[in-house]
Amino acid sequence: MTLTQSTNNALSSLSAVSEQISVVSQNIARVNDANATRKVASVVTTAGGGVTIAGISRTANKLLLDTYLNANAGSQTQTVINTALDQLQNTVGDTDSDTSPAALISKLNTTLQSYSATPQNSAVGATVVTAAQELADSLNTATATVTSVRNQADSDIAASVSDINSLLSQFQDLNQQIVSASNSGRDITDALDARDAVLKSLSSEVGIRAVSRDNGDMAIYTDSGVTLFDKTARKVTFQQSSNLSANSVGSPVYADGVPIAGTPHMMSISTGKLAGLVEVRDSIAPTYQSQLDEMARGLVEAFAETDQSATPTLPAVAGLFTYGGGPSIPTSATVIPGLAGSIKVNANVDPAQGGNAELIRDGGISNPGNPAYTYNTSGGASYTDRIQQLISNIGVARSFDPSSQLQQTASISNYSKSSVSWLEAMRQSSSNEAQSRQTTADRAATSLSQDTGVNLDEEMTNLLSLERTFQASSRLINTVDSMISTLLQAAS
Repeated sequence: MTLTQSTNNALSSLSAVSEQISVVSQNIARVNDANATRKVASVVTTAGGGVTIAGISRTANKLLLDTYLNANAGSQTQTVINTALDQLQNTVGDTDSDTSPAALISKLNTTLQSYSATPQNSAVGATVVTAAQELADSLNTATATVTSVRNQADSDIAASVSDINSLLSQFQDLNQQIVSASNSGRDITDALDARDAVLKSLSSEVGIRAVSRDNGDMAIYTDSGVTLFDKTARKVTFQQSSNLSANSVGSPVYADGVPIAGTPHMMSISTGKLAGLVEVRDSIAPTYQSQLDEMARGLVEAFAETDQSATPTLPAVAGLFTYGGGPSIPTSATVIPGLAGSIKVNANVDPAQGGNAELIRDGGISNPGNPAYTYNTSGGASYTDRIQQLISNIGVARSFDPSSQLQQTASISNYSKSSVSWLEAMRQSSSNEAQSRQTTADRAATSLSQDTGVNLDEEMTNLLSLERTFQASSRLINTVDSMISTLLQAAS
């Protein structure tokens, strides 16, 4: 090997090492960036024995990335559901809470028993009205909460759709940069990192499947197979509702014109924040609302008044409890959407509204001027038959709509307890599932980071090794320079 060739080889080594040090330095600078992958400058030997940088590559693991995307989407779904269930449970409480319909029904039953023991005491009768008002208020508040949860979910769906479209637009820009740079041989590692970061964010909103293609190109599909990106971003659309009531149905979400959430469809998504929000809005909250509505309907039915004439001809009408559709009694075992939001104590029996609490004992709450609905026809102050009948009605089995997902036959008291238990079971199951999925997502993120991320200790070791190589190449140049100087002196 000639001295000139040795010098050229040493110079090529210095150049290559300088670029390698630059890459390692960039790795160290991004050591705390969760989306950064480790970059490696690939060194190849040239024909003359020198070295050069053939290109910069990154450590990537498509299998681990896909695992993380799936785990993250599943975790986001359950987190959304768990948060909504916590909101519902915290407002209604458990079966022992003073705000629970089950506890308040029990309280109403207790006040009726006290009134039965002293039917001549109008003050005790007033406590029955107060207990009934607290129960109605509890159902009104619970309905308002369910409505709020549904409307918040609908609003969050709109925000999620907006985020999805924004992320797809970012992905399109990065994908075009990658394909263009890949065709021209430019470094694409940072752009690939940025594109993967977009995929991670996108997986939080909707379950996705990313497919790699030639020249760094990539396509994205939902977990149900609907195209989100193929050369260009597909539009995801949603029409937000202004105010969802108990009987309102939220709008579906479309991707490229195909319904992916909000309506039964074979292409419906199953994971991601969007899937969780739709489940809350269209399934969990409406089911719980139907249970509240059935409780309210059961109360109107249990406290209804009937025609006491020798030959009854008049229909049953709302008594202590009435509602927006009163005084008629709602159809048995049929959910009346929003009934729990309109149930109230009849003003005719409420002293605070000028009513008479003794009508609980005597009957005629629905229409004090119509004697057909009066039970205490003798006007006796010790009359208890109607009070005892009301106590019995609370405990008697009656029919409920099976769509509420609770037992079809139960007392109003037991039905209300089952509803609270259903909600608590849903919340507990969701909490456990959320923790499990979060653990899976965390492990997937850790595995991905360990396999493709920057390790500071490893990079510092590489940096020291490269510095030694740089020093060795420098010494070689110095040695050749010294040899050439010696030859020139000898020649002169």
